[in-house]
Amino acid sequence: MNRRDVRVDRANVTRDAILCTAERLFAEHGVQAVSNRQISETAGQGNNAAVNYHFGTKADLVRAITHKHLAHLERLRAEMVEEITGTGNLRQWVACLVQPTTAYLQELGAPTWFARFNAQIMTDPALRGIFEEESRTSSTLAQTVDGFRRCMPDLPAEVRAERIDMARHLMVHMAAEREQAIAEDLPTPRDNWQDAANGLIDGITGLWLAPVTPAR
Repeated sequence: MNRRDVRVDRANVTRDAILCTAERLFAEHGVQAVSNRQISETAGQGNNAAVNYHFGTKADLVRAITHKHLAHLERLRAEMVEEITGTGNLRQWVACLVQPTTAYLQELGAPTWFARFNAQIMTDPALRGIFEEESRTSSTLAQTVDGFRRCMPDLPAEVRAERIDMARHLMVHMAAEREQAIAEDLPTPRDNWQDAANGLIDGITGLWLAPVTPAR
């Protein structure tokens, strides 16, 4: 291995260490509570400006972490979408929204920080757009949303918008809460991520099929 290859290899190792450390700190403490200097120090970097050197701003670092995970979610969702394209019902399309994340967390094994990191991002108005922008590059997510919309019950516009928000909160925060419980060795309602996914899919499907009380 020549000197250039050695430098590239070292840089990749450093970047991976920073990404993993930043994800854990962001998940546990919140993005705004963690400084780039703290990430560099915790990642074992002698240069406190390592995060800035390798990634730039904190938003750039968040984007890099998000991009890393979304590539895996794309792979898992593609397998599901291929099985139901043209035949999927409402519950199957809800599963395509939920199961890539839970299956990925199952693949990662414990401990994980992705679900809590995602919850931190989605509740931060300044950073949520990064996740949404990265998600728009996903062709399988677009297919899933299209399939879901075709099966969606005919609801008033305001009810539809409200239930989209409800479903998003369930998908993001139920996974984060389960991940937190696992990290703290606390009991969880379901024994594994697959069972947790089934409960979440059932709940969200029921949410969309629930009756609508007329406004007064």
